[in-house]
Amino acid sequence: MKRTIRDLKDLQGKRVLLRCDFNVPLDHWGDIQNTTRIDASLPTISYLVSQDAKVVICSHLGRPKGYDKFLSLFPVAVNLMKHFPNRVKFSGKVVGPEVEDAVNKLKNGEILLLENLRFDPGEADNDPEFVKKLCDLCDVYVDDAFGVAHRKQASNFGVALKKPNAIGFLIEKELEIFDKALQKPAHPFVAIFGGAKVEDKLGLIDNVLDVADTILIGGGMAYTFLQANGFSIGKSIVALDLVAEASRIMQNAKEKGVKIVLPVDHVVMENGKVKRVNRPEIDDDAVGLDIGKKTIKLFTKEIMHAKQIVWNGPVGKYEDPFFKNGTTKIAKAVAKSRAYSIVGGGDSINAVEEAGVSKKISHLSTGGGASMKLMEGKTLPAVDVIDTI
Repeated sequence: MKRTIRDLKDLQGKRVLLRCDFNVPLDHWGDIQNTTRIDASLPTISYLVSQDAKVVICSHLGRPKGYDKFLSLFPVAVNLMKHFPNRVKFSGKVVGPEVEDAVNKLKNGEILLLENLRFDPGEADNDPEFVKKLCDLCDVYVDDAFGVAHRKQASNFGVALKKPNAIGFLIEKELEIFDKALQKPAHPFVAIFGGAKVEDKLGLIDNVLDVADTILIGGGMAYTFLQANGFSIGKSIVALDLVAEASRIMQNAKEKGVKIVLPVDHVVMENGKVKRVNRPEIDDDAVGLDIGKKTIKLFTKEIMHAKQIVWNGPVGKYEDPFFKNGTTKIAKAVAKSRAYSIVGGGDSINAVEEAGVSKKISHLSTGGGASMKLMEGKTLPAVDVIDTI
Protein backbone atom coordinates (compact mmCIF):
# COMPACT_ATOMS: atom_id res chain seq x y z
CA MET A 1 0.00 0.00 0.00
CA LYS A 2 1.34 3.39 -1.01
CA ARG A 3 1.96 6.00 1.66
CA THR A 4 -0.71 8.72 1.67
CA ILE A 5 -0.67 12.17 3.21
CA ARG A 6 -2.54 10.70 6.20
CA ASP A 7 0.65 8.78 6.99
CA LEU A 8 2.80 11.91 7.04
CA LYS A 9 3.31 13.11 10.59
CA ASP A 10 4.30 16.49 12.04
CA LEU A 11 3.68 18.58 8.92
CA GLN A 12 3.42 21.82 10.90
CA GLY A 13 5.91 24.30 9.47
CA LYS A 14 7.18 21.79 6.90
CA ARG A 15 7.63 22.89 3.30
CA VAL A 16 5.48 20.49 1.26
CA LEU A 17 5.91 20.40 -2.52
CA LEU A 18 2.53 19.34 -3.88
CA ARG A 19 2.36 18.24 -7.52
CA CYS A 20 -1.12 18.90 -8.89
CA ASP A 21 -2.59 18.60 -12.37
CA PHE A 22 -3.97 22.03 -13.15
CA ASN A 23 -3.90 21.47 -16.90
CA VAL A 24 -7.21 23.32 -17.28
CA PRO A 25 -8.78 24.62 -20.50
CA LEU A 26 -8.45 28.39 -21.00
CA ASP A 27 -10.37 30.60 -23.41
CA HIS A 28 -8.82 33.34 -25.56
CA TRP A 29 -9.06 35.77 -22.65
CA GLY A 30 -7.17 33.48 -20.29
CA ASP A 31 -10.25 32.58 -18.28
CA ILE A 32 -10.61 29.02 -16.99
CA GLN A 33 -13.41 27.21 -18.83
CA ASN A 34 -13.57 24.17 -16.59
CA THR A 35 -12.32 23.86 -12.99
CA THR A 36 -12.77 20.08 -12.59
CA ARG A 37 -9.05 19.39 -12.17
CA ILE A 38 -8.61 22.19 -9.66
CA ASP A 39 -11.64 21.09 -7.67
CA ALA A 40 -10.36 17.51 -7.61
CA SER A 41 -7.22 18.51 -5.69
CA LEU A 42 -8.92 20.82 -3.18
CA PRO A 43 -9.28 18.08 -0.51
CA THR A 44 -5.53 17.44 -0.55
CA ILE A 45 -4.67 21.15 -0.45
CA SER A 46 -7.18 21.73 2.36
CA TYR A 47 -5.71 18.90 4.39
CA LEU A 48 -2.17 20.24 4.09
CA VAL A 49 -3.36 23.74 5.04
CA SER A 50 -5.19 22.30 8.07
CA GLN A 51 -1.94 20.66 9.14
CA ASP A 52 -0.21 24.09 9.12
CA ALA A 53 2.18 23.04 6.37
CA LYS A 54 3.79 25.55 4.02
CA VAL A 55 2.24 24.38 0.76
CA VAL A 56 4.22 24.87 -2.45
CA ILE A 57 2.12 23.79 -5.43
CA CYS A 58 3.55 22.98 -8.84
CA SER A 59 1.77 22.01 -12.05
CA HIS A 60 2.01 22.10 -15.82
CA LEU A 61 -0.42 23.69 -18.27
CA GLY A 62 -0.51 22.84 -21.95
CA ARG A 63 2.56 22.06 -24.04
CA PRO A 64 4.59 25.30 -24.11
CA LYS A 65 7.96 25.54 -25.81
CA GLY A 66 9.60 27.86 -23.32
CA TYR A 67 7.80 30.77 -21.69
CA ASP A 68 4.31 31.45 -23.03
CA LYS A 69 2.21 34.15 -21.32
CA PHE A 70 -0.95 32.51 -22.63
CA LEU A 71 -0.15 29.36 -20.64
CA SER A 72 0.61 31.00 -17.31
CA LEU A 73 -0.84 29.44 -14.17
CA PHE A 74 -1.81 32.85 -12.79
CA PRO A 75 -5.54 32.28 -13.57
CA VAL A 76 -5.32 29.13 -11.46
CA ALA A 77 -3.84 31.14 -8.60
CA VAL A 78 -6.81 33.52 -8.83
CA ASN A 79 -9.19 30.55 -8.64
CA LEU A 80 -7.38 29.14 -5.61
CA MET A 81 -7.63 32.51 -3.88
CA LYS A 82 -11.41 32.08 -3.89
CA HIS A 83 -11.09 28.78 -2.04
CA PHE A 84 -8.33 29.90 0.32
CA PRO A 85 -8.78 33.64 0.96
CA ASN A 86 -5.67 35.52 2.07
CA ARG A 87 -3.55 32.36 1.90
CA VAL A 88 -2.50 32.08 -1.76
CA LYS A 89 0.56 33.66 -3.35
CA PHE A 90 1.86 33.27 -6.89
CA SER A 91 5.41 32.97 -8.17
CA GLY A 92 6.14 34.15 -11.69
CA LYS A 93 9.06 31.74 -11.82
CA VAL A 94 9.38 27.99 -11.41
CA VAL A 95 12.70 27.64 -9.56
CA GLY A 96 15.64 29.76 -8.49
CA PRO A 97 16.65 32.15 -5.69
CA GLU A 98 13.50 34.30 -6.00
CA VAL A 99 11.29 31.23 -5.56
CA GLU A 100 13.35 29.94 -2.64
CA ASP A 101 12.98 33.33 -0.97
CA ALA A 102 9.20 33.29 -1.53
CA VAL A 103 8.97 29.78 -0.05
CA ASN A 104 10.97 30.79 3.01
CA LYS A 105 8.66 33.74 3.62
CA LEU A 106 5.55 31.52 3.66
CA LYS A 107 3.70 31.31 6.96
CA ASN A 108 2.25 28.06 8.22
CA GLY A 109 -0.94 27.23 6.30
CA GLU A 110 -0.11 29.49 3.36
CA ILE A 111 0.09 28.43 -0.27
CA LEU A 112 2.54 29.36 -3.03
CA LEU A 113 1.64 28.37 -6.58
CA LEU A 114 4.66 28.17 -8.89
CA GLU A 115 4.59 29.15 -12.54
CA ASN A 116 4.06 26.52 -15.26
CA LEU A 117 6.60 23.72 -14.80
CA ARG A 118 6.88 23.15 -18.54
CA PHE A 119 8.30 26.62 -19.08
CA ASP A 120 11.54 24.90 -18.03
CA PRO A 121 12.73 22.08 -20.36
CA GLY A 122 14.15 20.28 -17.34
CA GLU A 123 10.63 19.21 -16.32
CA ALA A 124 9.85 16.95 -19.28
CA ASP A 125 13.46 15.72 -19.47
CA ASN A 126 13.54 14.78 -15.76
CA ASP A 127 16.77 16.78 -15.69
CA PRO A 128 18.81 16.12 -12.49
CA GLU A 129 19.68 19.80 -12.05
CA PHE A 130 16.04 20.83 -12.33
CA VAL A 131 15.10 18.06 -9.90
CA LYS A 132 17.64 19.42 -7.42
CA LYS A 133 16.20 22.93 -7.68
CA LEU A 134 12.71 21.61 -6.96
CA CYS A 135 14.05 19.58 -4.03
CA ASP A 136 15.58 22.76 -2.58
CA LEU A 137 12.04 24.11 -2.19
CA CYS A 138 10.70 21.38 0.07
CA ASP A 139 11.08 19.03 3.02
CA VAL A 140 8.34 16.65 1.89
CA TYR A 141 6.85 15.74 -1.50
CA VAL A 142 3.20 14.86 -2.21
CA ASP A 143 1.95 13.74 -5.62
CA ASP A 144 -1.70 14.39 -6.47
CA ALA A 145 -1.31 14.72 -10.26
CA PHE A 146 -3.01 11.59 -11.57
CA GLY A 147 -3.16 13.05 -15.07
CA VAL A 148 0.62 12.73 -15.53
CA ALA A 149 1.26 9.73 -13.28
CA HIS A 150 2.10 7.65 -16.37
CA ARG A 151 5.07 9.90 -17.16
CA LYS A 152 8.56 10.07 -15.64
CA GLN A 153 9.12 13.79 -15.21
CA ALA A 154 11.15 15.89 -12.81
CA SER A 155 8.27 17.06 -10.63
CA ASN A 156 6.51 13.73 -10.19
CA PHE A 157 9.31 11.16 -10.46
CA GLY A 158 12.65 12.86 -9.91
CA VAL A 159 11.67 14.68 -6.72
CA ALA A 160 9.90 11.63 -5.28
CA LEU A 161 13.17 9.70 -5.47
CA LYS A 162 14.94 12.32 -3.37
CA LYS A 163 12.42 13.34 -0.72
CA PRO A 164 10.07 11.76 1.85
CA ASN A 165 6.94 11.24 -0.22
CA ALA A 166 3.26 10.31 -0.33
CA ILE A 167 0.26 10.39 -2.63
CA GLY A 168 -2.64 12.79 -2.18
CA PHE A 169 -6.34 12.01 -1.85
CA LEU A 170 -7.00 12.38 -5.59
CA ILE A 171 -4.50 9.74 -6.69
CA GLU A 172 -5.57 7.49 -3.83
CA LYS A 173 -9.20 7.70 -5.00
CA GLU A 174 -8.34 7.08 -8.67
CA LEU A 175 -6.25 4.00 -7.84
CA GLU A 176 -8.98 2.54 -5.62
CA ILE A 177 -11.70 3.08 -8.22
CA PHE A 178 -9.80 1.52 -11.12
CA ASP A 179 -8.56 -1.36 -8.99
CA LYS A 180 -12.11 -2.22 -7.96
CA ALA A 181 -13.46 -1.74 -11.50
CA LEU A 182 -10.94 -4.16 -12.99
CA GLN A 183 -10.44 -6.62 -10.16
CA LYS A 184 -14.01 -6.87 -8.85
CA PRO A 185 -16.23 -5.53 -11.63
CA ALA A 186 -20.00 -5.51 -11.50
CA HIS A 187 -21.59 -7.45 -14.35
CA PRO A 188 -22.68 -6.92 -17.04
CA PHE A 189 -19.54 -4.82 -17.53
CA VAL A 190 -19.64 -2.67 -20.69
CA ALA A 191 -16.47 -0.94 -21.90
CA ILE A 192 -16.74 1.87 -24.46
CA PHE A 193 -13.68 2.87 -26.46
CA GLY A 194 -13.31 5.62 -29.03
CA GLY A 195 -10.83 8.18 -30.25
CA ALA A 196 -8.79 8.33 -33.43
CA LYS A 197 -5.67 6.34 -32.57
CA VAL A 198 -6.32 2.62 -32.49
CA GLU A 199 -2.70 1.99 -31.50
CA ASP A 200 -3.38 3.69 -28.16
CA LYS A 201 -6.22 1.34 -27.29
CA LEU A 202 -5.32 -2.17 -28.53
CA GLY A 203 -3.42 -3.15 -25.39
CA LEU A 204 -6.22 -1.73 -23.30
CA ILE A 205 -8.90 -3.71 -25.17
CA ASP A 206 -6.79 -6.86 -24.94
CA ASN A 207 -6.58 -6.57 -21.15
CA VAL A 208 -10.24 -5.66 -20.66
CA LEU A 209 -11.26 -8.81 -22.55
CA ASP A 210 -10.53 -10.71 -19.34
CA VAL A 211 -13.14 -8.80 -17.32
CA ALA A 212 -15.67 -7.12 -19.64
CA ASP A 213 -18.84 -8.68 -21.04
CA THR A 214 -19.31 -6.24 -23.92
CA ILE A 215 -16.98 -3.80 -25.68
CA LEU A 216 -18.39 -0.98 -27.81
CA ILE A 217 -15.93 0.50 -30.30
CA GLY A 218 -16.51 3.83 -32.05
CA GLY A 219 -14.50 6.81 -33.22
CA GLY A 220 -11.71 6.68 -35.75
CA MET A 221 -10.36 3.46 -34.25
CA ALA A 222 -13.53 1.59 -35.28
CA TYR A 223 -12.58 1.68 -38.95
CA THR A 224 -9.50 -0.48 -38.40
CA PHE A 225 -11.77 -3.09 -36.80
CA LEU A 226 -14.36 -2.75 -39.58
CA GLN A 227 -11.69 -3.30 -42.21
CA ALA A 228 -10.49 -6.34 -40.28
CA ASN A 229 -14.07 -7.65 -40.62
CA GLY A 230 -13.90 -7.19 -44.38
CA PHE A 231 -16.00 -4.02 -44.70
CA SER A 232 -15.16 -1.22 -47.11
CA ILE A 233 -14.36 1.95 -45.12
CA GLY A 234 -13.77 4.43 -47.97
CA LYS A 235 -11.27 7.14 -47.01
CA SER A 236 -11.84 6.72 -43.27
CA ILE A 237 -8.85 6.70 -40.94
CA VAL A 238 -7.27 3.26 -40.65
CA ALA A 239 -4.09 1.77 -39.19
CA LEU A 240 -3.24 -0.73 -41.92
CA ASP A 241 -0.39 -2.23 -39.93
CA LEU A 242 -2.80 -3.05 -37.10
CA VAL A 243 -5.65 -4.64 -39.05
CA ALA A 244 -4.30 -8.13 -38.34
CA GLU A 245 -3.99 -7.29 -34.63
CA ALA A 246 -7.58 -6.03 -34.58
CA SER A 247 -8.66 -9.28 -36.19
CA ARG A 248 -6.76 -11.27 -33.55
CA ILE A 249 -8.43 -9.32 -30.75
CA MET A 250 -11.90 -9.96 -32.20
CA GLN A 251 -11.12 -13.68 -32.46
CA ASN A 252 -9.81 -13.66 -28.90
CA ALA A 253 -13.01 -11.94 -27.76
CA LYS A 254 -15.12 -14.57 -29.49
CA GLU A 255 -13.22 -17.37 -27.76
CA LYS A 256 -13.69 -15.68 -24.37
CA GLY A 257 -17.38 -15.01 -24.94
CA VAL A 258 -16.96 -11.24 -24.97
CA LYS A 259 -19.20 -9.32 -27.37
CA ILE A 260 -17.48 -6.66 -29.48
CA VAL A 261 -19.97 -4.24 -31.05
CA LEU A 262 -18.89 -2.13 -34.03
CA PRO A 263 -20.75 0.64 -35.89
CA VAL A 264 -23.49 -0.56 -38.26
CA ASP A 265 -24.13 2.87 -39.80
CA HIS A 266 -22.27 6.17 -40.07
CA VAL A 267 -22.33 9.91 -40.56
CA VAL A 268 -19.77 10.68 -43.28
CA MET A 269 -18.27 13.51 -45.25
CA GLU A 270 -18.43 12.87 -48.99
CA ASN A 271 -17.46 15.41 -51.63
CA GLY A 272 -17.80 18.23 -49.14
CA LYS A 273 -21.24 17.18 -47.92
CA VAL A 274 -22.37 15.54 -44.67
CA LYS A 275 -24.31 12.35 -45.37
CA ARG A 276 -25.82 9.45 -43.46
CA VAL A 277 -24.89 5.92 -44.47
CA ASN A 278 -27.33 3.26 -43.24
CA ARG A 279 -25.01 0.28 -43.52
CA PRO A 280 -21.58 -0.80 -42.20
CA GLU A 281 -19.86 -0.23 -45.56
CA ILE A 282 -18.67 3.24 -46.60
CA ASP A 283 -18.34 4.39 -50.23
CA ASP A 284 -14.88 4.92 -51.69
CA ASP A 285 -15.02 8.75 -51.64
CA ALA A 286 -16.52 9.07 -48.14
CA VAL A 287 -14.88 9.53 -44.73
CA GLY A 288 -16.62 8.12 -41.65
CA LEU A 289 -16.69 10.73 -38.87
CA ASP A 290 -19.48 9.71 -36.48
CA ILE A 291 -21.70 6.78 -35.59
CA GLY A 292 -25.20 6.75 -37.06
CA LYS A 293 -28.65 6.44 -35.49
CA LYS A 294 -28.78 2.64 -35.64
CA THR A 295 -25.40 2.38 -33.93
CA ILE A 296 -26.46 4.85 -31.24
CA LYS A 297 -29.52 2.68 -30.60
CA LEU A 298 -27.41 -0.48 -30.56
CA PHE A 299 -24.82 1.00 -28.18
CA THR A 300 -27.52 2.47 -25.94
CA LYS A 301 -29.21 -0.92 -25.57
CA GLU A 302 -25.97 -2.43 -24.27
CA ILE A 303 -25.36 0.55 -21.98
CA MET A 304 -28.81 0.37 -20.41
CA HIS A 305 -28.28 -3.29 -19.46
CA ALA A 306 -24.90 -2.61 -17.84
CA LYS A 307 -24.13 -2.55 -14.14
CA GLN A 308 -20.64 -1.16 -14.71
CA ILE A 309 -19.42 1.08 -17.52
CA VAL A 310 -15.96 2.38 -18.38
CA TRP A 311 -15.75 4.91 -21.21
CA ASN A 312 -12.63 6.37 -22.79
CA GLY A 313 -12.68 8.34 -26.03
CA PRO A 314 -15.35 10.00 -28.21
CA VAL A 315 -17.23 7.84 -30.73
CA GLY A 316 -16.99 10.48 -33.46
CA LYS A 317 -15.06 13.59 -34.45
CA TYR A 318 -16.45 15.32 -31.38
CA GLU A 319 -14.68 18.66 -31.89
CA ASP A 320 -16.69 19.23 -35.09
CA PRO A 321 -20.34 20.18 -34.41
CA PHE A 322 -21.46 18.17 -37.44
CA PHE A 323 -20.07 14.97 -35.94
CA LYS A 324 -20.62 15.25 -32.19
CA ASN A 325 -24.14 13.84 -32.02
CA GLY A 326 -23.04 10.24 -31.43
CA THR A 327 -20.75 11.13 -28.54
CA THR A 328 -23.39 13.38 -26.97
CA LYS A 329 -26.05 10.66 -27.19
CA ILE A 330 -23.69 8.10 -25.65
CA ALA A 331 -22.89 10.54 -22.83
CA LYS A 332 -26.60 10.90 -22.06
CA ALA A 333 -27.14 7.15 -22.23
CA VAL A 334 -24.29 6.46 -19.79
CA ALA A 335 -25.70 9.08 -17.42
CA LYS A 336 -29.21 7.62 -17.69
CA SER A 337 -28.08 4.06 -17.00
CA ARG A 338 -28.12 2.67 -13.50
CA ALA A 339 -24.57 1.38 -13.89
CA TYR A 340 -21.53 2.48 -11.90
CA SER A 341 -19.92 4.63 -14.58
CA ILE A 342 -16.31 5.73 -15.00
CA VAL A 343 -15.50 8.28 -17.70
CA GLY A 344 -11.91 9.17 -18.59
CA GLY A 345 -10.22 11.23 -21.28
CA GLY A 346 -10.67 14.93 -21.97
CA ASP A 347 -13.16 14.68 -24.85
CA SER A 348 -15.34 12.12 -23.08
CA ILE A 349 -15.47 14.26 -19.95
CA ASN A 350 -16.21 17.36 -22.03
CA ALA A 351 -19.05 15.47 -23.68
CA VAL A 352 -20.80 14.60 -20.41
CA GLU A 353 -20.26 18.14 -19.13
CA GLU A 354 -21.58 19.80 -22.28
CA ALA A 355 -24.54 17.43 -22.22
CA GLY A 356 -25.25 18.65 -18.67
CA VAL A 357 -25.07 15.15 -17.19
CA SER A 358 -21.68 15.14 -15.47
CA LYS A 359 -23.25 14.94 -12.02
CA LYS A 360 -24.92 11.69 -13.02
CA ILE A 361 -21.59 10.01 -13.81
CA SER A 362 -20.24 7.99 -10.89
CA HIS A 363 -16.61 8.99 -11.45
CA LEU A 364 -14.94 11.44 -13.82
CA SER A 365 -11.31 10.42 -14.02
CA THR A 366 -8.80 13.27 -14.15
CA GLY A 367 -6.27 11.28 -16.14
CA GLY A 368 -6.95 9.90 -19.62
CA GLY A 369 -3.47 8.52 -20.27
CA ALA A 370 -2.98 7.31 -16.71
CA SER A 371 -6.35 5.58 -16.60
CA MET A 372 -5.58 3.88 -19.91
CA LYS A 373 -2.33 2.51 -18.49
CA LEU A 374 -4.17 1.10 -15.49
CA MET A 375 -6.76 -0.49 -17.75
CA GLU A 376 -3.95 -2.06 -19.77
CA GLY A 377 -2.82 -3.73 -16.57
CA LYS A 378 0.31 -1.60 -16.37
CA THR A 379 1.69 0.38 -13.44
CA LEU A 380 2.26 4.12 -13.24
CA PRO A 381 5.90 5.26 -12.84
CA ALA A 382 5.04 8.27 -10.67
CA VAL A 383 3.06 6.02 -8.32
CA ASP A 384 5.59 3.18 -8.32
CA VAL A 385 8.26 5.54 -6.95
CA ILE A 386 6.17 6.49 -3.89
CA ASP A 387 7.18 4.66 -0.73
CA THR A 388 5.01 1.90 0.68
CA ILE A 389 3.85 1.46 4.26
